[in-house]
Amino acid sequence: MLLGEFDVITRYFSQAFPKRAEVSLGIGDDAALCTIPAGMQLAVAIDTLVEGVHFPSTTRPEDIGYKALAVNLSDMAAMGATPAWMTLALTCPRTDDEWLEGFSQGLLELAKAAQVSLIGGDTTCGPLTVTIQIAGYVPPHCALKRRGAQAGDGIYVTGTLGDAGLGLASVQKRKPVELPPSIQEYVELRLNRPTPRLHEGQALRGIANSAIDISDGLVADLGHILNASAVGASLQLDRLPLSNALRRYLSIDTAWDFALSAGDDYELCFTVPP
Repeated sequence: MLLGEFDVITRYFSQAFPKRAEVSLGIGDDAALCTIPAGMQLAVAIDTLVEGVHFPSTTRPEDIGYKALAVNLSDMAAMGATPAWMTLALTCPRTDDEWLEGFSQGLLELAKAAQVSLIGGDTTCGPLTVTIQIAGYVPPHCALKRRGAQAGDGIYVTGTLGDAGLGLASVQKRKPVELPPSIQEYVELRLNRPTPRLHEGQALRGIANSAIDISDGLVADLGHILNASAVGASLQLDRLPLSNALRRYLSIDTAWDFALSAGDDYELCFTVPP
């Protein structure tokens, strides 16, 4: 374990996070105790981010903390669920007060915005790895699922696609064109701080018949819906939602390529009957 593990937990992860009435016992014991609201189903998701795989080594700790929670909240959004509690498993090469302060502040910023309570976790020593398990709830028979799309449905997405992919290409010094500083800042923000579409996901309950969050690119993630639903799809490329950044600075073919295949957008893709 990290030297001073309990001091780390107390200093950075115990006090400032939102408190929820459903949590009767949080950080400080062998397990947390939570009460699921009456008449609700429990929704649980987990994601792991590894340095060099899911984020570059140059990523600020504030952005790592923020994104680690954002990708989990995106899973809740894709199910139409309300997030409530999370646990954190943090593996670090060493105890670094400045890094931990930044990481915890990024995590806290989004936790407060989403009203998610941190109810437990663990720290250990090793390559930088962040695992968050998130839990929430959804009314019975209301969860959005990958399975449910039907022939004739419309395919929709929230937001714009490809910005985060261009941000990653920019960070990795393989961007297809030189970008103005303001545009580079925008696409890197889309990469490091995706917006979980929680309100949209909840609003789609009873409207969409399938949904997924776009983490691996539109083609790949829409493919999961199609496979689960045993249907096919036809996409109209000229109707792909592209930001001004992609439209202005990339050729249309390159912009489409980013929109279709680049990951990390964390928008929702969903289908709606005609």
